[in-house]
Amino acid sequence: MNKQTQKVALVTGASRGIGAAIAQRLANDGFTVIVNYAENAAPAEALVRTIEQAGGHALAAKADVSDAADVRRLFDAAETAFGGVDVLVNNAGIMSLATIADADDASFDRQIAVNLKGTFNTLREAAKRLRAGGRIINFSSSVVALLQPTYAVYAATKAGVEAMTSVFAKELRGRDITVNAIAPGPTATDLFLKGKPQEVVDRLAKLAPLERLGEPSDIANTVAFLAGPDGGWVNGQVLRANGGII
Repeated sequence: MNKQTQKVALVTGASRGIGAAIAQRLANDGFTVIVNYAENAAPAEALVRTIEQAGGHALAAKADVSDAADVRRLFDAAETAFGGVDVLVNNAGIMSLATIADADDASFDRQIAVNLKGTFNTLREAAKRLRAGGRIINFSSSVVALLQPTYAVYAATKAGVEAMTSVFAKELRGRDITVNAIAPGPTATDLFLKGKPQEVVDRLAKLAPLERLGEPSDIANTVAFLAGPDGGWVNGQVLRANGGII
């Protein structure tokens, strides 16, 4: 894509995994990047240094997306540092697997708070503050279509994100802002691979016709398409970046 000039991208949950790959890709494409993190500053600050050493511009900013006041402060920080936000990438999310019978209230509430309300909080702020011509890229998951056992609560939160994506694209009529969602399949991140026996990883890798796990760069490339000029006519859609798993 063409290099961006003075455009600012806010990436939630950007200190590691897919979020870090997105932040690096957008920085490579010329965006100034806000690297959001919720707790541990060190990985976010290390990523900022990496981006700046490569000639980019970035800022680490702490915020829990489930907290509306934190989200307001996150946008405030972006405006103070760089004048505003052009691209919002709602990558932050958590997943706790259990059957419905075994799921506890705390796990249910936290997934709703981060995955669903967290996205709502950033969308509500973006509705007031995203600059004209902006892009919003939410994160769903291909589990919304796969609907495997133990994924009920997580899939429900992501189905809600897909619904908000479609509605919000219509609500921003006349603002020249696109709103889309990406639904990754199994992706080779440390968090995904942790604790999984190799036979499970191999089985998941074989599910897609391309017979491999996704890489964080695969997802970052999809975000870059939607955030860049070539994705400007895509709006209100869910892109399943999953190698054909479903």
